[in-house]
Amino acid sequence: MTTTTPSTTPSTTVTDLYPSRGATEVAVPRQDPVVWSPPGTAGPVSDTDLQAFERDGFLAIDQLVGPDEIGVYQRELERLVTDPAIRADERSIVEPQSQEIRSVFEVHRISEVFARLVRDERVVGRARQILGSDVYVHQSRINVKPGFGASGFYWHSDFETWHAEDGLPNMRTVSVSIALTENYDTNGGLMIMPGSHRTFLGCAGATPKDNYKKSLQMQDAGTPSDEALTKMASEYGIKLFTGKAGSATWFDCNAMHGSGDNITPFPRSNVFIVFNSVENEAVEPFSAPVRRPEFIGARDFTPVR
Repeated sequence: MTTTTPSTTPSTTVTDLYPSRGATEVAVPRQDPVVWSPPGTAGPVSDTDLQAFERDGFLAIDQLVGPDEIGVYQRELERLVTDPAIRADERSIVEPQSQEIRSVFEVHRISEVFARLVRDERVVGRARQILGSDVYVHQSRINVKPGFGASGFYWHSDFETWHAEDGLPNMRTVSVSIALTENYDTNGGLMIMPGSHRTFLGCAGATPKDNYKKSLQMQDAGTPSDEALTKMASEYGIKLFTGKAGSATWFDCNAMHGSGDNITPFPRSNVFIVFNSVENEAVEPFSAPVRRPEFIGARDFTPVR
């Protein structure tokens, strides 16, 4: 059954192409392109890499940010996570057990250092090329995984949440995770199922009110079943990303991904930026009673310049 949700313009409706949070889990073939620019479009991503992104749903870059720059971002991360005012801000999420900061959201608004990174052509230029349009920041954050027990992020598709709870209509959104510390194969690095972006997995179960308050610490609503994850992992496999500080991974909004706990002594931190097409503005949530706060799902659609 086709459902509609009102957009920010009351007289229009948007068809829900990706139903989720219903009584049962459902798999739906992707209805949208992966790369929105036509072949040969000028930009920092080669045609070969765009084809790989189309196929796999991700693109790994050994060094997006140079060694001479990475220290600036590391110092800014340290400043943010040690600032009492930042810790007290609702944009900071703390670990349930250790009470250490886990994430700080909207960093491009509270830090000019990270705002400049968002505007960097090496970053925003790739987003524009993949999405085939101007882009705005739907979400930004720093993730901090100190050693000795920082918890991971369970398997999920970002788009499932952004569609259900933020109202993004289509899969025209791309994320970049830039490593601020070295990513080993042991300290809770990013894992993606290559090719999983071609199937939307609509999760079972209604969205609780203010679900974000719980999900940002430990995800529950919007998580796939063990059976679905086993099937997808068997079909697609799992790719673990490692690399030096300054390396980056671009990945499609519907790629099934997650990360494990970090029980090593070696911290893992990254800056995470989500670019959405200006032609894919958020409407009302498709499967949630209320919108999430704007520091998690932006309602300012001003293009990055």
